[in-house]
Amino acid sequence: MEFSRAEELASQHGTPVLFLSQSRTREAYRNLSAALCGVDLYYAVKSNAQPELISILESESGFFDVCTNGEIDVVKECGISADRCLHTHPIKRDSDIRYALDFGVKLFVCDNEDELFKFIPYREKAQIIIRMSIQNPGCLINLSQKFGIVPEKTYDLIKKAHDMGLCVKGISFHAGSQNENPLKYIEALDYCRDICEQAARAGIHLEIIDIGGGFPISYLTPVLSIDTFCRPIVEYISSYFSDYRIIAEPGRVLSGPSMTLAAKVIGRSLRSGVWWYYLDEGIYGSFSGKMFDHADYPLSLARPDDERYNSVLAGPTCDSIDVIYENISLPLLEIGDILVFESMGAYTVASSTNFNGFPKAKIVVVE
Repeated sequence: MEFSRAEELASQHGTPVLFLSQSRTREAYRNLSAALCGVDLYYAVKSNAQPELISILESESGFFDVCTNGEIDVVKECGISADRCLHTHPIKRDSDIRYALDFGVKLFVCDNEDELFKFIPYREKAQIIIRMSIQNPGCLINLSQKFGIVPEKTYDLIKKAHDMGLCVKGISFHAGSQNENPLKYIEALDYCRDICEQAARAGIHLEIIDIGGGFPISYLTPVLSIDTFCRPIVEYISSYFSDYRIIAEPGRVLSGPSMTLAAKVIGRSLRSGVWWYYLDEGIYGSFSGKMFDHADYPLSLARPDDERYNSVLAGPTCDSIDVIYENISLPLLEIGDILVFESMGAYTVASSTNFNGFPKAKIVVVE
């Protein structure tokens, strides 16, 4: 969003405010859909569960990846049918399974034997996807650290589920959040190919390969275009998995570009030769993504070409941990100045709080 437009809207709506762009959201979905032609896109609701965003993606014929009863409630309220949802949390309470089944969800992800036992009472209704781990220390967040069974034991778990009388539909994996290496998907698909061949020899017919999410977006540094990034993945799928249903769980790549934040300088102080600027939004609010998601967001301001000084941007709360950026070079800012941050849609509002009595940022839908 152009700075002048964001500043104008901020003057109308107040700050802090997140602008949810319908056009950017649609563009992100259509670009990924074109890049992953033939792949069903299940939006990871956890990255941003705003009903307005969910409704935009629903209008683009998107599917939805839900992990909890609360996320099921969100998609239900948006009028989304259960046959467009996949339950991806590998660990579930019995009440979670029943809640999802009552809604009408059929596909569930599991990654261990104890979890399979939970589905025995529901084996006439539920279908299982086994989650395989794929280690990727080079990504922003390694999502195989907490979930997934190692590739060498994935077939054994599939066979165990089959022998329990469960309906095993396929394999899933997640190559890591903000993964900039498309070859990690190829590595995982290589394992899937071998596992599917083993299963076929045992008379177990797998139908689904879930390639997860992790598709990167540009923050402070550019990444490959989504078309270039996905090309080797699509080529591999076309060569070896043309008879399978391929699904993905994109989160950040769809929600990240959708939101722009406008925040205001509410105070400043020259401390030990460093200018400290206190904003009306911070780590406990929309910048929670900086702490939990390790993301840095592109910043624009009114006087970018003025002389710069060593500065700190801090949030509004009384907690000293509420510091957004240190050792950042900024022009001399005035109280009341507006700062605009881009790519603020993923894992930001989703984890923001009302700590210290500060309300969450207002959300305004714009074109």
